[in-house]
Amino acid sequence: KFTGNFFYDYMMGIEFNPRIGKWFDFKLFFNGRPGIVAWTLINLSYAAKQQELYGQVTNSMILVNVLQGIYVLDFFWNEAWYLKTIDICHDHFGWYLGWGDCVWLPYLYTLQGLYLVYHPVQLCTANAIGILMLGLIGYYIFRMTNHQKDLFRRTNGNCKIWGKKPEYIECSYMSVDGTKYYSKLMTSGFWGWARHFNYTGDLLGSLAYCLTCGFEHILPYFYIVYMTILLTHRCIRDEHRCFSKYGKDWKRYTAAVPYRLIPGIF
Repeated sequence: KFTGNFFYDYMMGIEFNPRIGKWFDFKLFFNGRPGIVAWTLINLSYAAKQQELYGQVTNSMILVNVLQGIYVLDFFWNEAWYLKTIDICHDHFGWYLGWGDCVWLPYLYTLQGLYLVYHPVQLCTANAIGILMLGLIGYYIFRMTNHQKDLFRRTNGNCKIWGKKPEYIECSYMSVDGTKYYSKLMTSGFWGWARHFNYTGDLLGSLAYCLTCGFEHILPYFYIVYMTILLTHRCIRDEHRCFSKYGKDWKRYTAAVPYRLIPGIF
């Protein structure tokens, strides 16, 4: 897939799934192995460094390791679900994904741990419990929203969401070879609250990571700013693609579920 712009092709990639032989898929490997494993190992090394410097590991550092560790474990436990995400299904493999997975992810996502090594924060019990609850609620929303969508797809809508049959909009689209396909867009459960409510859970978890560092410096909060920009941009990208795919059916869907991330606001 060449666009004629060298820099764009280098950045976003030309090959969809570059491979070596039958088994090694570059995009799948780099998305799911080096960066996300390093995320956990680097966080643990920061906890070890705190112990070395101060003779203890603060509860804020423990929270960062636990909350982010849950996210990483979820990734590997539900890796089959990850194969349906926009990174795998639609993005090509270029510098954007390669450098992002191997450098940006393990070093930016561990920013809170790095900050806490040199600026240790011991949270009071109430604040620690509050941050833990925020992180767990964010994870629950993220996981259950994705679970609802996956269950709906696997059963073609023949399932129960929150104890009742899910509501949905029937839609159709044409493939490049002119074949007409039919699909369903769910409008109940968490997906009735917002069109990307899984991202909302992601953002709540991201905010919890940042709050562990207190309010002495703005640096740890770069993460939540970045994630907000990333996921909002991803919403817009995904919806542009869906509108091109479904046309008037997508308009019916957005009328039924008018909000993207935050019910009643955005």
